[in-house]
Amino acid sequence: MPSSVLSAPMASIGVPKEVKADELRVALTPDAAGELVRQGLEVRIQSGAGAGAGIEDESFKTAGAKIVSREEAWGSHLIVKVKEPQDEEFALLRDDMILFTYLHLAAYPKVGEALINAGTTGIGYETVQMANGGLPLLAPMSEIAGRLAAQVGAHLLERPHGGSGVLIGGCTGVRPARVVVLGAGTVGWNAARLAAAMDAEVMLLDRSPERLRNLEADRRGRLTSVVSSQGLLERLIPSADLLIGGVLTPGGRAPTLVNEQMVKSMKKSSVIVDVAIDQGGCVETSVETTHTNPTVTIHGVQHYAVGNMPGAVPFTSTEALVSVTLPYILGIAGRGLEEAVTERPELLSGLNTVSGSVCHPGVAKALGVPPRHPMACLR
Repeated sequence: MPSSVLSAPMASIGVPKEVKADELRVALTPDAAGELVRQGLEVRIQSGAGAGAGIEDESFKTAGAKIVSREEAWGSHLIVKVKEPQDEEFALLRDDMILFTYLHLAAYPKVGEALINAGTTGIGYETVQMANGGLPLLAPMSEIAGRLAAQVGAHLLERPHGGSGVLIGGCTGVRPARVVVLGAGTVGWNAARLAAAMDAEVMLLDRSPERLRNLEADRRGRLTSVVSSQGLLERLIPSADLLIGGVLTPGGRAPTLVNEQMVKSMKKSSVIVDVAIDQGGCVETSVETTHTNPTVTIHGVQHYAVGNMPGAVPFTSTEALVSVTLPYILGIAGRGLEEAVTERPELLSGLNTVSGSVCHPGVAKALGVPPRHPMACLR
């Protein structure tokens, strides 16, 4: 790989149109594009890239961006996307580009193989991690996905949509739905809060007593937090009308918390929403679905496992995503990756692949390859 890819400022930033099924988000807004242009950077937006989020080409042009073809967008030095490259995009990967997007390589090993073979520098939004463990580029999408999980689950419980016919909040004299949420991170907490706000009976499970204790002050409604264990899962899951999986291992595959036998024990026409599917899923029977065909029924239980849940609300998701990615894009493009990493050391954990090497230990473990230290990758 040319060393200038890592050390020099980027001359151009390309934003391709997303091609993943039902993905309507876009990686930049016109305001963000305008900010980059004002910093002297050339911004290339593929024609139609923002249409799904309600952003027309003209808005990007007004902000100073260039509207270009797919090949011209991908021909840029820094490629900014929302989702991992799809099969049809693998041939566009190069060793003289930096790709900045959600990668989720543990769930999509073919993408990891393509990045390695092309020698592409791949930075995954989802593995950029602060010293305190926070995931600043994943958090807003996790917040949206968690809220959608409760909303979608309530919808799928309706009888016309294949559910058991239970109203999530019940009504006077009739019990509400029981919602079991696995994981008290950003996804789980947002799912639990919204389900509780809809008057469901919510059980929020996490292995960390400290995490649950910190959330206790904000607890509302019929929400009970419980320290998770295998025995507790086996007792609670059969009683759930709605099960939401929101666990995460940064860079690695999500742990399988719910095995097939547990799914068999659930009530007929109950619902599983596996938000962890973009890291492989935390329910053994989950298979990735799309917004067009969002559910499959296995052992009488509806499984919703859409790999890009926030894509259902592309306007909100685009605005939320760009609000956190823009400072990093400015740093990488304006000063070069090596200097950007010095100023924002959390970017080091975002490095997934460089010059054919895997630089994140969790990703390397999931892909079955030896890791290199990210600083060694940059040298």
